[in-house]
Amino acid sequence: MRKSDEGSFAEVFQSLRSVLQKHAGTLVVREDTSTKYCLEAPIGPATLQSWGGKARSARIPVAWVEVGKSYVSYHLMGITVPSVQAGMTKALRARMQGKTCFNFTVADPTLLTELDSLTAASITAFKKAGFTA
Repeated sequence: MRKSDEGSFAEVFQSLRSVLQKHAGTLVVREDTSTKYCLEAPIGPATLQSWGGKARSARIPVAWVEVGKSYVSYHLMGITVPSVQAGMTKALRARMQGKTCFNFTVADPTLLTELDSLTAASITAFKKAGFTA
């Protein structure tokens, strides 16, 4: 990462971290550093079933933001629930990398607003689907 990226990535990280902080609610903050912010929840029955009935840990990550080499990544595990993705704009979908990750190099206010709504829907859907208690 170039020195010029560090400053801008710190700003992007703070913007994305702020979105997650709004939705922390009953979730547990597992990590809160200058480069990573992670929210977890107790495992639910669907998680336990996917693990073959044996708990691997008491909690699972629900959402997190992390500074990488080329971008800041924002992860939403509940985005895998099909109904959550239904109303996503093409602009936000273009930021998707894989199934649960969005990559950002700038903090676009329009995308942050959409991501805020998507985060709320994702956390709710993940719990409703039984992945978190």
